[in-house]
Amino acid sequence: MYYLIENTLKECPGIPAKESNIPYVAILTPEQWQKEKGVLDLGIDMDFETLDIHTTMAEVNYNSITGSFAIPYEKNGTVDFKKFAFVIDENSIIFIDKENTVENIISKISLTRKWRMPSLERFIYDFLEEIIADDLTILERYEKQLIDTDKSINNKEEVDLENINVIRDHLRVLRTHYDRLIDLAQELEENENDFFKEENVRYFSLFSKRAGRLFDMCTALVDYTSQIRADFDANLTDKQNHIMTILTVVTTIFSPLTLITGWYGMNFKYMPELNSEYGYPAVFIISLLIAIASLLFFKHKKWL
Repeated sequence: MYYLIENTLKECPGIPAKESNIPYVAILTPEQWQKEKGVLDLGIDMDFETLDIHTTMAEVNYNSITGSFAIPYEKNGTVDFKKFAFVIDENSIIFIDKENTVENIISKISLTRKWRMPSLERFIYDFLEEIIADDLTILERYEKQLIDTDKSINNKEEVDLENINVIRDHLRVLRTHYDRLIDLAQELEENENDFFKEENVRYFSLFSKRAGRLFDMCTALVDYTSQIRADFDANLTDKQNHIMTILTVVTTIFSPLTLITGWYGMNFKYMPELNSEYGYPAVFIISLLIAIASLLFFKHKKWL
């Protein structure tokens, strides 16, 4: 599929004529790329069909800029990637995509964008913007989940720490993604091949700054997850310390009572308290006084 970059994206039936000097966008499958790369005359001999895309990057060549996108998205609780490659020359950008990722983005741009001063640079800027269009909402959703979890921990409620680990892993992937997008935008801004008009390279700077803000927000949220984990561990330690304190208090209270029980459990014949009428009540009262005194002492020390 080919689109002319005019006031809006306009689909055209085939490869636009070079003499028209109208910038254009192409979406090709790897098979179509192999068939049409000679007609496009980009001077690139790269087999995108077998290209192993694993990250977002851009590489400046003698007469082109080549690169790839690996856009993370959440799928069944894990992170997957939408991958495609691209080639840029002075008049066009060509996407090589096995799936419909680029086509969906292009459809949104054609429906929502209208340019007074159309250019290849402005299209690339809008394309990059569309990639991160929903990311602020995603980060705000993660932030709300983290805040709710933090409140639950402070309220001594049970929390699902595994969910925090999942969010942290997703945030780390997103942070790397924004870092790669910033590198790509800066590579385009360098304009080493003079493909772009000087007055238009500012678009790449604008995008780099926006991706930078998302990167900073992502970094802050990753740090927040670490703080929440620390709060959770501290809360767990407090619970364990409280249990140990109770066990210590109980043990301390019953130690003298155990001593009394053991003392009067000895089978000596001459123990005056055994024949005393007040022996049992006396031992009972002494044991009760010891327990009460111990409780008052621990209460005074604020151990209970």
